[in-house]
Amino acid sequence: MTQNPSTPSTYPPSYYADTAVGMQAHPQLTTETKCDVCIVGAGYTGLSAALHLAKKGYRVVVLESQRVGWGASGRNGGQLGSTHRKTQHELEHMLGKEAAQGMWELAKESIATVKDIIDTYKIECDLTPGIIHAAWKKGDIEELEEEFDSLTNRYGYDQLEMLDRSHMREQVDSTRYWAGLLDKGSAHLHPLNYALGLARAAQSHGAQIYENSAVTEITHTDPATVKTATGTVTASHVLLACNGYLGNLEKRVNGFIMPINNFIIATEPLGKEQARALIRDNVAIADTKFVIDYYHLSTDNRLLFGGGENYSHRFPKDIANFVRKPMLRVFPQLKDTKIDYAWGGTLALTLNRMPHFGHLKPNIVYAHGYSGQGINMATLGGKLAAEAISGTAERFDMMANVPIHKFPGGTLLRYPGMMAGMLFYALQDRLP
Repeated sequence: MTQNPSTPSTYPPSYYADTAVGMQAHPQLTTETKCDVCIVGAGYTGLSAALHLAKKGYRVVVLESQRVGWGASGRNGGQLGSTHRKTQHELEHMLGKEAAQGMWELAKESIATVKDIIDTYKIECDLTPGIIHAAWKKGDIEELEEEFDSLTNRYGYDQLEMLDRSHMREQVDSTRYWAGLLDKGSAHLHPLNYALGLARAAQSHGAQIYENSAVTEITHTDPATVKTATGTVTASHVLLACNGYLGNLEKRVNGFIMPINNFIIATEPLGKEQARALIRDNVAIADTKFVIDYYHLSTDNRLLFGGGENYSHRFPKDIANFVRKPMLRVFPQLKDTKIDYAWGGTLALTLNRMPHFGHLKPNIVYAHGYSGQGINMATLGGKLAAEAISGTAERFDMMANVPIHKFPGGTLLRYPGMMAGMLFYALQDRLP
């Protein structure tokens, strides 16, 4: 089963890596080069920015410490939710109604942008419509009903359907859920294949991608100098797009995010009949727990189930059994089912679960902290960063103006505080 990767040149073993389409190696940076924009990180944010900038004619260099989509972009649950991690009601309270409306428009655009890229560049990534937000507790029904009413009647979103307990049971063969909110405008996909497709799309417009090229230093000059162990890039602009793998590269912003680990298993192939007995309409599911369960079916009829997280620098020794426990709480009928794959990945949370965008210098910007909503919001983040770099910063700044606070205790003490808080809320998930 999957453990932490041991070498920088290989993808961590996972179902996604084994079913990747069009995987290719990119060279290591070994020279001194110049460009208009240097992007640090070849995940969704960096690749989307590279695509949108290269389409505008910018000379773009992407530096990736490992492989394209090696981090959370190639290991996540594959869900494209059509809202932010905050509800529109919460955003109205936080930002005001006008700004919340703007955030809703960006959320809708994030989904549309992903779908447009997939269609335009013919990316084979198993894009499939539909996500159900499932009520884990009876008290969660009211929250889902409020979201349905708000988005349908106040924001004019016509893709939602409330499911009572009986209809939820028809959709998902589990007794665990009290109700569900089906979002037909959301979707799920193969995340690594989408990342690899983004890379090919960016390259088709002239972007240069270098792998195994970890950035060691960025000078805050104009132009900036971006250094690796084996090469140097001089660039008019720099985008930091590292998310949970930022580390100590830029200490002025890493205190705003908390890297945490999340884990996924893939069952053996179940056969179409058994798979559709579990999830009738092949939608994805994410529940209302604080430490959520999220899952969907693969094209070869496996159940890909994500559940459980930890807050250390190490993964559990036995990821398969770590995730099997929450899976069997939902689907006890799978107790004798073999687990073929188990893997983990690191994502970045912010305190309020909203992305963290900003400017370090006029020519250095960053976008990260997607808090588990990374596929479409990070794709949008790259698009907005490209707009800001090319001189139209209004929409990037709309995201940058969302208040994000540092974790208490800074980078040294944030883990103990975060762990205490997470354990408290995880306990609430277990209570009636």
